[in-house]
Amino acid sequence: MISELESPKSPKRRMSLPVFHPDFLSEAHSASADAALHAALDNSVTKKDYGRRGSLAELPDADGLRQLAGTIKRHTLDHLDYYLELLERNVIKHGGGVYFASTREQANELIVDIARRTGSKLVVKSKSMVSEETELNEALVAAGIEPLETDLGEFILQVDHDHPTHIVMPVIHKNATEIGRVFERYFKTPFTDNPQELAEMARVYLRNRFNQADMGISGVNFAIAETGSIVLCTNEGNGRMCTTRPRIHVALMGMEKIIPSLDDLPVFLKLLARSASGQALTQYTNIITGCRRPGEHDGPEEFHLIIMDNGRTKILAGEYRDTLRCIRCGACLNACPIYRKVGGRTYGSVYPGPIGALLTPLFNGLENHKHLPHASSLCGACFEACPVKINIPEFLIKLKRDQVEKGITSAPERIVFKLWAWGLRHGWSYRLGQIAQRLMMRAIGKKDGWIRKLPPPAQGWTAHRDFPMPPQHDFRYAYKQYRASQQRGK
Repeated sequence: MISELESPKSPKRRMSLPVFHPDFLSEAHSASADAALHAALDNSVTKKDYGRRGSLAELPDADGLRQLAGTIKRHTLDHLDYYLELLERNVIKHGGGVYFASTREQANELIVDIARRTGSKLVVKSKSMVSEETELNEALVAAGIEPLETDLGEFILQVDHDHPTHIVMPVIHKNATEIGRVFERYFKTPFTDNPQELAEMARVYLRNRFNQADMGISGVNFAIAETGSIVLCTNEGNGRMCTTRPRIHVALMGMEKIIPSLDDLPVFLKLLARSASGQALTQYTNIITGCRRPGEHDGPEEFHLIIMDNGRTKILAGEYRDTLRCIRCGACLNACPIYRKVGGRTYGSVYPGPIGALLTPLFNGLENHKHLPHASSLCGACFEACPVKINIPEFLIKLKRDQVEKGITSAPERIVFKLWAWGLRHGWSYRLGQIAQRLMMRAIGKKDGWIRKLPPPAQGWTAHRDFPMPPQHDFRYAYKQYRASQQRGK
């Protein structure tokens, strides 16, 4: 049965819900009540977060290493023009081509042009978040070129017309039963939810397709300016097949993925897998420098590197520059209590979780994703988990400030906060507010000491849980009574 799996073709379209959407609140409302999603997330992200902590504890000075990694990335961003030019020269020196794309549409056009020029009909893809950002698969299909995801998680999503919901574990929101149903429909085989059997079905099918591919497309974990090399870190080996078996290799990267030298690479390799999954290293770490040379037995005939901006220079020029230090490990997602409750689809971007709550408004416009800066408890778990020490909570607070300054917040919200600020500005108004709040809440409270339903704008709290009723007297009253009793005792 498995030997017959070469017949299905890659699916052409994705699911109806777009990757990019501004509707965080309604999506989060649905996801927060999805028990199956919670089970899937708890089974994965929590384990990965504990694995990260244990693996980092094995290093002699994990915090110092994180500080060093952040410093290297900050230095690179401060001198990005120099390192981009150095990378370009060294890639060309080793026989590759380099292209700069200002927008995601331009990046897709460059790849389609390369495919047409080289007569490529089937493109096999290694996992690439940037290609998700550009919606490359849709562009290839529109040009009559067949794209095929070869990372197992990405392949499952492509077959099911779905989208990734995690930076590192794209299919985290599906369990084995759901994946079994997907393969049953696609391969027309009897249902199984055995992970080994499911993986074997995909392996056999993809093996045959690798042999037919004309072009391989990969992402870039790190680009080394000093040598003109790109680094791919994978756990399945499909990255090697995509970059060595086809005639053409195209690597697509965001411009922030550069590091200065080969000596810097071990710093990030020690942190990347540990932060992502608790591994010491990924199973495969590939350093690729140019195309196949005379006398070499594998590798592409042509190598092309596409470096994409798509809003990154705008971020680079402002106070949010440090967000570009992100190495896409997904550690902040695994640690985030909000992500654990609502999953990745709610964020309306290929970059979910805390880092997505920053990058998505910065890339696509704060006015289009006004709820994302508030999709955080500001507990600091993401900052503690980040291997390059991006202060995500601080940046989220700054985005909230930007919302106010740009007038993106709603009129009722502005009125409420102005009244609140006015009440906090004076001692007498603060005390008056305390009295009014206490009297009102005690009036609507129940005899058991709980409030079942708060009035607007606080009604969201009691939609899912009760609110404790305030005491009859506040702390000031109790303190005065205590002082009076002390005086009487004297």
